[in-house]
Order: sequence, then C-alpha cells, then structure tokens
Amino acid sequence: MTPRILVQAADFDVGAETERLARAADDVGAVATFTGYCRSEGGKLAALEIEHYPGMAEAEIARVADEAQARWPIDALTIIHRFGAIKAGGRIVFVGAASRHRGAAFAACEMLMDYMKSQAPFWKRATLADGAKADWIEAAASDDEALKRWKPNKK
Repeated sequence: MTPRILVQAADFDVGAETERLARAADDVGAVATFTGYCRSEGGKLAALEIEHYPGMAEAEIARVADEAQARWPIDALTIIHRFGAIKAGGRIVFVGAASRHRGAAFAACEMLMDYMKSQAPFWKRATLADGAKADWIEAAASDDEALKRWKPNKK
C-alpha cells in the first residue's frame, strides 16, 4: 500500500480524509487520526509561516511512513502537512492510520506524529499579533524525547 502524502498550501477536510481511510480496505476495523492546529499562544501569535523543500519533504515523510508500515499491519496511511502562512486556529497537519485493530492504528499514528513534530523537514516562524516576525522555531526537547521511544535499541 502506498501512503497518501500531501504537502500543500490548501486546507484539508478532516472528515473526508478520515472517511477515505475507513474505506481503504475491506476489513478496516479502526482509524486513528491526529489533527494539529496553529495555536494563538494566548493571543500573542497571529500566524505561523511554514517552509519546506518540495520533493525532499515528501520523500522523507514517505521513508518514515514505510517504517510505520513495516512495524504494524496498516491498511492505509494519510499524512498531510500544510505550508505557507497559517493563521492561528488553522489546521497544520493531519496524520491518519487505518488497520484491522486499534492498537496498530494508534501506534502508527503516534509514531508518525512524533516524527512530524521533531524531524520532518519543515521550518516554522511565528508572526506575532503586532506583525513582527519571531525567530525560527526549534523542535522542543520533549518532542525529541518522544521520538526516541520509536528508535530501535542499539546494543
């Protein structure tokens, strides 16, 4: 199965994407999804500016999606990440996994989202409510820690 990977400026329809996953195979018993939104940070943030390298971002996401498919019995995967200026409250990312059983769907979705938060090749900069541009945002240490649990132990 080839994962559905989209890197786009346009918004996406969470319901339609979830339904597409549910209908991906005859025996789908579970669909797990995550949708990430642009926070306003208590009214301080107006938007996030998100950049990427076209082609490279999709290829790297596909590589990690292949890892998820190798680990769990997944019937379908969808990963959508937006770029451009995304206003506070707007959707940024959708990760969905369909499987016969919920455990595989949850685990794949969670692993992929941990990767998207810490390692995916996207660069983010905040536009503040007063119009000023903040520095580029680094991955949080907690995001890097979350990703470690999915790495194989090397002895």
